[in-house]
Amino acid sequence: MLKKSILLLFLLFLSLQGYAQAQYIEDVKVQGNKRLKSSFVRLISDAKPNQVLDSTVLDHDIIRLKRLPAVSHAYYQVFYSSENKYNVFYTIEENFTINPQLNVYTSNDDEFAYRVGLYEFNTLGRNIAFGGFYQRDIFNSFGINLRAPFLFNNKIGLAFNFQSLTTQEPVFLESGVADYKYNNTSFEILGLYAFNFRHRIETGVTIFKEDYEYLSGATSDQVPQELVVDKLLFKGVYEYDTLDYYYQYISGFKSTFNIQYVIASNETLPDFLIWWNDFQYFLRVGEKGNWASRLRAGLATNADSPFAPFSVDNNLNVRGVGNTIDRGTGVVVLNTEYRYTFIDKPWFVVQGNAFIDAGSWRNPGGNFGDFGDDQNLRVYPGLGMRFIHKKIFNATFRIDYGYGITQGATSGLVFGIGQYF
Repeated sequence: MLKKSILLLFLLFLSLQGYAQAQYIEDVKVQGNKRLKSSFVRLISDAKPNQVLDSTVLDHDIIRLKRLPAVSHAYYQVFYSSENKYNVFYTIEENFTINPQLNVYTSNDDEFAYRVGLYEFNTLGRNIAFGGFYQRDIFNSFGINLRAPFLFNNKIGLAFNFQSLTTQEPVFLESGVADYKYNNTSFEILGLYAFNFRHRIETGVTIFKEDYEYLSGATSDQVPQELVVDKLLFKGVYEYDTLDYYYQYISGFKSTFNIQYVIASNETLPDFLIWWNDFQYFLRVGEKGNWASRLRAGLATNADSPFAPFSVDNNLNVRGVGNTIDRGTGVVVLNTEYRYTFIDKPWFVVQGNAFIDAGSWRNPGGNFGDFGDDQNLRVYPGLGMRFIHKKIFNATFRIDYGYGITQGATSGLVFGIGQYF
């Protein structure tokens, strides 16, 4: 009995000794940063002074930091301070974050459109994105955007967006195709909330006005030639993100679910519900390869209307197809490409890519069988190049050429800044 008591006391002593030797964070220090504020890095980090030192927490902080536009690369080091306390050093390699935006797209139908913009992605050194764009797609458009995802801490943020978008839109009637001048003027406010570094949501409201003006082409007694509609849009976004970045390489999985409910003031464009989900998967292949894929699936209220919400477009989903060549109330699109790095210098990268873009749509008022209809199916393989500056955020100049292999296909070039997805 005495031996057992001595053994229990000895074990209790060891456990208390182990508890006393727990390792704690004395301070979190930030180095290497110039414009990104150290106070902001500490604000969004889960590692705090006097907390237990946990490598999992530090790993998550580094992934969160590498997702910031202002950060090209980041890593941590731990150094002994005193007794059972340690200093954590986060080392930041910064990006230049004043970033021009450019998208240019053409097709063999002599279509030409472009969008230019300028954004600062690290306003006030706090990862606040602010800027605007100008678009020329037959008509003039512009927009202003402000997004502060970590306004108060690493969970709560806000976003504001204003745009006046004017384009020439095809409207598909039974008697043929009509061209309309379309304007959408909108103001949006969103609340942003991150549960942790993998799960986040957005929710908000958009007030906007749509203006349709007939230009040319087919007509119908059931479709007005002029239409102005005030609308109210309620929006929700849920994102699950496990992506990890190593300069131009990405690995992991990301899912983004969008749902919107639109209330209209005119029966010609009735209220409708729309949702879509983007699934993205990235895989490192060897030392220089990266396989990237995006699958989008979505449905909207299946109204038999020529103003259906999903569109087939060069700059959105199928490279080379042309500018808004079709519309639908349902969509399934797969983009998959293999990226290979030919040149990798400390500041500059040249990548080549081979891709296949494929998609199909449900006709307005149609059924799910429309997805298998040859007239709705688009398949566009192609090749492209990427020229990447490693020290400027999103400074990827891309050129893609898509060649259609399905019925009535076209081909065309798509230029832009940033990866296609």
